[in-house]
Amino acid sequence: MTYDEAQGQWRVVDHQGVSAVLADPATYSSDLTPITPTQEDFETFRQGNFVGMDPPEHRKLRTLVSQAFTPRVVQGLEPRIEDVCARLLDGVADRDRFDLVDTLAYPLPIIVIAELLGISADDHRLFQEWAGTLFGGDQLGDSLDMADLERALEAIAPTVREMNGYVLDHIRRRRARPGDDLTSRLLAAEVDGTRLADEEIVGFVALLLVAGHITTTALLGNAVVTFDGHPGTFPALREDPGRLPDAVEEVLRWLPPFPELGRRTTRPVVLGGQEIPADTLLMAHLGAANRDPSRFTRPDVFDVARSPNPHLTFGHGIHFCFGAPLARLEARIALHMLMERFPTFTIPSYDDVTYQNPAVLVGVRHLPVAVTRP
Repeated sequence: MTYDEAQGQWRVVDHQGVSAVLADPATYSSDLTPITPTQEDFETFRQGNFVGMDPPEHRKLRTLVSQAFTPRVVQGLEPRIEDVCARLLDGVADRDRFDLVDTLAYPLPIIVIAELLGISADDHRLFQEWAGTLFGGDQLGDSLDMADLERALEAIAPTVREMNGYVLDHIRRRRARPGDDLTSRLLAAEVDGTRLADEEIVGFVALLLVAGHITTTALLGNAVVTFDGHPGTFPALREDPGRLPDAVEEVLRWLPPFPELGRRTTRPVVLGGQEIPADTLLMAHLGAANRDPSRFTRPDVFDVARSPNPHLTFGHGIHFCFGAPLARLEARIALHMLMERFPTFTIPSYDDVTYQNPAVLVGVRHLPVAVTRP
């Protein structure tokens, strides 16, 4: 347990403590609205944003969407993911240098999630703009206090308004002409005898569309940066592709895309000998927990053979990322195909690599790579 004087925030940093906080939604709520600024356009999004909900509301929405992301269902997407990967890499077949994010890491997961939702993947550049605005952190200053957050919300509001309108139009089209997609199933589904209102589904679909791809985008970029920074990793994995799943898990431990999760105390609690009042913002630091020496042997060593690897990057408890199987599958397929197609794969200049704002998202915005072909 630490206190950040500059930001006025308590942080839980050990693996056991972070796990305990995430596993106790009654004490550590995901609903931060009582202690954070509000903005009208975010209210529509918030109605279906189950990431910021507690039981029992959380269970209703989580139950609906989790059925579409079971390991068996996700595994059935493997041929389509391979097809998309191949087509995207075919697009740079005549080039020995390209931007990995623009070529593969961004379009792959957004095409897959858009198809699942029945949304045209042709608009993926628009979705990329939305994600860049929502997760880029460009509107945030250095203080990251509530006033700073309020200014950021006002700056982001037009994008949220545009996104809500786009998704609502999509929902209305699907209500008029249902298809075999996740949006249509959400419209038809009943939980406890009631159906979801359009406004609930707006936030739900928008969350899946924008947040549902950003982790995979970050994971792919982080994997290439990390492998490149540890010489011998690519050749070893190319020689034994069966080690790739463990390597992906180690990248997730090493560079979690979202290193912190906020929780609100619902009552006074004592943590690490400190008394924390009710309605206090508490940050569960996944990045620190992933390097807790009491849980990981040599935590500051990147080890692609690390197993078991109980990292907390996908969360813990009721909010464990339901998209984790899809993110893992997309990353494994994409990395395997990169190694198959290119005997060498390097980052020629780190001066040309640009990064996201780490206060919001740990990942790269642009990643120029150099490749050779057989």
